[in-house]
Amino acid sequence: MLTVISFVGFTLFVAFFSWYKLRKENLRSKDGYFLGGRSLTGGVIAGSMILTNISTEHLIGMNGSAYKNGMIIIAWEVTSTIALVIAALYFLPIYMRLGLSTIPQYLEIRFDATTKTIVSLLLMLSFVVTLLPIVLYTGAINLESLFTISEVFQISKSEGIWLTVITIGVIGSVYAILGGLKAVAFSDSMNAIGLMIGGLMVPFFALWEIGSGNLITGFSKVYQTIPEKFNVIGAEDSVLPFSTLFTGLMINQVYFWGMNQTIIQRALGAKNMAEAQKGLLLTGIFKILIPLIIVLPGIIAFYFYGEQYFGDQDFIYPVLVKKVLPLSLIGFFAAVVLGAVLSTFNSVLNSAATIFSLDLYKKIIQPSASDQVLVRVGKVSSLILAVLAILIAPMVANAPDGLYQLMQQLNGIFFIPIASILIAGFFIPKISAMGAKVGLVTGFSFYLLTTFLVEVNLHFIHIWGIEFLLNLGVMYLVSLKFPPKVPLMSPAGPLNLQEWNFAKLLSVVLCLVTLLIYYFLGR
Repeated sequence: MLTVISFVGFTLFVAFFSWYKLRKENLRSKDGYFLGGRSLTGGVIAGSMILTNISTEHLIGMNGSAYKNGMIIIAWEVTSTIALVIAALYFLPIYMRLGLSTIPQYLEIRFDATTKTIVSLLLMLSFVVTLLPIVLYTGAINLESLFTISEVFQISKSEGIWLTVITIGVIGSVYAILGGLKAVAFSDSMNAIGLMIGGLMVPFFALWEIGSGNLITGFSKVYQTIPEKFNVIGAEDSVLPFSTLFTGLMINQVYFWGMNQTIIQRALGAKNMAEAQKGLLLTGIFKILIPLIIVLPGIIAFYFYGEQYFGDQDFIYPVLVKKVLPLSLIGFFAAVVLGAVLSTFNSVLNSAATIFSLDLYKKIIQPSASDQVLVRVGKVSSLILAVLAILIAPMVANAPDGLYQLMQQLNGIFFIPIASILIAGFFIPKISAMGAKVGLVTGFSFYLLTTFLVEVNLHFIHIWGIEFLLNLGVMYLVSLKFPPKVPLMSPAGPLNLQEWNFAKLLSVVLCLVTLLIYYFLGR
C-alpha cells in the first residue's frame, strides 16, 4: 500500500506543479507552444536537458552494461561535458543570432530548403525507429519488474510489458500534446530532482547494506572485491574501446549535445544567451555526477550477483532496486522511473511536432498556415508518432549487447550523416548544397552497409569516425563541381547575445574534471 501511495503521490505532485506553472501561459502561438514562449531559464533548461537525455534506457541499459562490462561505459557520460562546452561557447551564439526554432532551419539558411526537408524527414524517422520505442520498452521493463503488473492483472509477462508500454505512451502523449515545450520543461525540472534523489538512493542503500551501516566501508569492499570493474580504459575487444574517444564518439557527442533538436530545443527556448549557456553548462555538471546513478549501481550488482544475469543484463537494475530499497520507497522510485520515461518520451514528441509543423507543414504543405493551425498540426503529428512508437516498442527486446548499445548503433544511422553536413556547414564555407545532399546519402548508405549488411571487423564507433571523414571528403569533392550558389548566413535580427559571466570559467573546470576522471580511474 505504501508503494502505491508514494508512487501516486509524487506523480500527481509533478502533474499539479506543471499545471500550476502553465495555467496563465499562452499555448496557442507557435513560440508559446513549441519554444516555451522563449522564456526558459538556465535551471529549467538544465533540468529538462538532463531528463530528456536520461531515461530508462540509461537506468536499465547503462547499468546493465556496467554490470557486464564495468566502468568503461562511463565514456558515454563524461565526454558529454566537452561537447556541452563546445555547444555553449560556439554553436549557441550562431543559433541565437539567427533566431532559430529548429536545427533544420539552419540547413535551409546555409544550404537550401531541400537539404532541410531531407534532414527533417530523417529526424522524424529516427525518433520513431530508435529513441521512442526503446524508451517505452525499457520503462515498461522497469515498472513491470517493480510492480509485477503481470501478476496483478493475471496476465503473461509479455502482456504486462505491452500494457505498461501503452499506459506510458498515453500519459506521455497527454503531457506533450496539451502543454507543449513549457509543460515538458517544468515537469522535467521536477522529475530531475526526483531522479537525483531516487537514483542516488539505490547505491546509497546498497553500499549501506554492504558496509553494515558505513558507506565508505561498503564502497571499499566493492572496490577491493572487483577492482577491474572500476577501470575506465576499455580494451580494443571490449564493448567500448578507449580508442573510440578519438574517432567517432566525440563526433556523436558534439552532434547530440550541440545539434540534436530534442536536446537543443530547450536552449532555443531560453530568454537570452546567458540563460541558454547556463543551462548547457549546468547540464555538464549533471553529466559528471550522473554515473553515480546509471553506472555505479550496475557495478554493485555484479558484487551481489556475479555473472548470474549476464544472459539478461537489462533486468539486473530492477533486481537490484527490489533488493536494496525499503518497500516504502519503491513506489517513489517507480514514480521517478515513470517521470524519466515520460520526460524523454514527451520531449521527443514535442521536438518531432516542432520539426514537422515548422519545417515540413509550414514550408511544403501550407505556407500560409497560422500559428493556431501549426499548433493543431503539431498536436496531431505528436499523436500519430506516439501510436507508431507504442506499436514498435516490443520489437526491440532481446538486444544481444543490451538495449543501450542497440540504441547507439541505430542512432548512428541518422546522427553521423546529419552531424557531418552540419559541421561542414559551420566550418567549411566551400561546401555546397549539392555536396551536403550527396554526403547525406553517402553516409547513410555506408553505415547501413558496414554495420548491418557486410561484416566488418571494426567497432561501430570507429565506423562512425571513418564515415565522418568519408562524408567530408565526398562533400568537398562534389562541391568543387557544384560550388555554393547562395550567400551564407545573415543575422535574423537583434537578440540579447550577452554571454553568461561564468561561462568560460565553468567550461575550463568541466574539461579539467573530465580529464582528471580518466587520469585517476585509468589503469
